[in-house]
Amino acid sequence: MNIGVFGAGLVGATMAKDLADEKNWKVTVLDGSEKSLDKLRSDKRLALICADLSKASKVKEFASKFDLVIGALPGFMGFETVKSVIEAKRNIVDISFFPENSLLLDKLAKKNDVTAIVDCGVAPGCSNMLSARGAEMLDKAETCLCYVGGLPEVRTWPYEYKIVFSAVDVIEEYTRPARYIENGVLITRPALSDPEFLDFPGVGTLEAFNTDGLRTLADTLKIPNMKEKTMRFPGHIDKMRVLRETGLFSKEPIQIGGASIRPLDFTAKLLFPMWKLKEGEKDFTVMRVIVEGLKNGKQTRVTYDLLDRYDDKTGNTSMARTTGYAGTVAARMFAAGVFTRKGVCPPEYFGMEEKAYKFMIAGMKARNINYVEKIEKI
Repeated sequence: MNIGVFGAGLVGATMAKDLADEKNWKVTVLDGSEKSLDKLRSDKRLALICADLSKASKVKEFASKFDLVIGALPGFMGFETVKSVIEAKRNIVDISFFPENSLLLDKLAKKNDVTAIVDCGVAPGCSNMLSARGAEMLDKAETCLCYVGGLPEVRTWPYEYKIVFSAVDVIEEYTRPARYIENGVLITRPALSDPEFLDFPGVGTLEAFNTDGLRTLADTLKIPNMKEKTMRFPGHIDKMRVLRETGLFSKEPIQIGGASIRPLDFTAKLLFPMWKLKEGEKDFTVMRVIVEGLKNGKQTRVTYDLLDRYDDKTGNTSMARTTGYAGTVAARMFAAGVFTRKGVCPPEYFGMEEKAYKFMIAGMKARNINYVEKIEKI
């Protein structure tokens, strides 16, 4: 396999190193930043190319050189990157959180005989797969809930939050209207709305709020009640709402001293140094997927829990591992011919195929990422 990893951020770099473990696989990492690529130069298994991937023509040119593309670029570049790779008639596994509906590319992918696995991270990603798996285990699924959060082990004032990727992508979660399904009807609510508290063993109390995380699930699963929420330490919602309502997340340019700037860019520039997970700082990822419905005529609940922490041995963050390894295991699954579906394929399709689901769960477990399943009558 000749694989191109598009994006050398913390998650892209983690994916590249994991894929390079495969014998007879050639892995090339492409990024527009020499600084990002410099962090990978000590790994002689990787080929590195500095390339401007913001241009569709360049994406097509480079994509045509690979058997499989791994998309690990920021969300605002994701949709066009996936489209360009499909137009180059190459298969792709993408983890970017882009706002556009990926299913709009389904016809193009099928026309070009391409498999485009999208939203293949932890959430969206494994959350989709587990939601579909839970529904498959019931005779009739009635409710599906997903709660997920990536947080620092050490809570530092004022935000008590850290990230391993683009600040702009995080802010998108606080501004993009959240869609969910209630009684079979698609409803839109503001991001950060409907807060609730949840307790997790080994973590404590977290606050959850609406985000637009259902994505393709709203179209692919026929469950009358579905909702996804993001979790942070208590108090985070109010801080983000103040910033949002002040206009600091706006994408509309304003004039300051003769210069035109987007408030979002200004805010991200200030927040990123405060939010960036610095070398040696530890994080954890917590997720719970709950699917309820009827099984043999009785109300049944299927729950999947994940609590993953920073890897001291490798120095890999939990968010990079849980997000990146979902993509690399999916790449291996595709290469092995276990998953052969054509078109745009969100991870819920893995949950609908037992072989694919088992491959994904086993691959994640081999990397010490453990999803714990529980089935109970209610």
